[in-house]
Parts: sequence; structure tokens; C-alpha cells
Amino acid sequence: MTAAPGRSLVPHEVIVAPMRTKDLKAVLKIEEAVFHEPWSHRLFVEELAQRTSRAYRAAWVGPRIVGFAGQMFIDDESHVNNIAVDPGWQGRSLGTVLMLDLVRTALARGVRHLTLEVRVGNESALALYGRFGMAPVGVRPNYYPEGHDALIMWAQDIDTDEYTARLSSIEASLPPGLGLSSRQ
Repeated sequence: MTAAPGRSLVPHEVIVAPMRTKDLKAVLKIEEAVFHEPWSHRLFVEELAQRTSRAYRAAWVGPRIVGFAGQMFIDDESHVNNIAVDPGWQGRSLGTVLMLDLVRTALARGVRHLTLEVRVGNESALALYGRFGMAPVGVRPNYYPEGHDALIMWAQDIDTDEYTARLSSIEASLPPGLGLSSRQ
């Protein structure tokens, strides 16, 4: 594994757990650092309140939240609403860790298909989603507030043995020293 310039490959334990309202100060700091049009505190509170149709997860290293992700459930589909990693922690496979957790959370809820939108030209996100079998199926013109288009991506049939093997392969490719645990 190669790290982004200036990024240490020091081993670390990542714990992914349900996001709570008290986590929002740290989550919003990441949100504001990563997105041009960040979600508001109120929007996160509203999303967290919808426990039967949403799952929001925070990634912790020690006492610090270093990333988060969220998804919405509709029938047998999961729509990934957001995924973000603190800029100081990017390049250390945390996006992969968060996607693995989202997929496992979705599967535990009976999901069969994943979808999301991603900014056209966001090569690192496109590469990440491609590893998870997501493929572009369309474009949403001017989807983002600053007028950028979004690719609509889908992964079908994530409840198969073949997809389980894909997830195992992705997890096996995580860097040595990266410990991962998930709490419900």
C-alpha cells in the first residue's frame, strides 16, 4: 500500500459505530472540510432521527472521529447519502473501511442493491466505488449546488456469494496494521 504524500502508515485500530447526535460537532468539522456545500447540523439531526430508514456510522481512531458515512433504505435498496474522511486521515484506506461497513450494515437489513451519486471527475471516489462493483448507469446534470454533474452508480445483487467474495477480497487488501471492528 502506498500512502498519500506526507501520510504515515502507522498501524491504527478503527472502530466503526453508530453515529450519535453528540458526535455531530466532530462530524460537521469533517463535513465542512470535505464538501463545498456541507450539510447543516439540523439536517444531520433529522437524518439521525429516522432510525428505521437510515443508518449513519462514524469511524473512530482512539478518541477521535476520523470519518463518517450514511445511507438510506428503500425496499431492498440502499442509497449511500454521504461518505467522508477527515483530510488529515485520507490515503489510509478509511474510505474503504467505511464502504465495507455500509455494505455490511445494508446486508444486515436485507438490502440487495446499492446506489449513489458521485461528482463527475471525482476519480478517487469513482475508484473506491468501482472496487465495490458499482458502475455508472446515468448522469444527473447540475446535481451539485455549484452546478457539477453527478454520475448515478449502482451495484446489483450484493446479497450473492460472488459479492461476499468481493467483500472478503477487499477486506483482505486492507493495509497490514489496520485493525477494524464494527459495533452495532
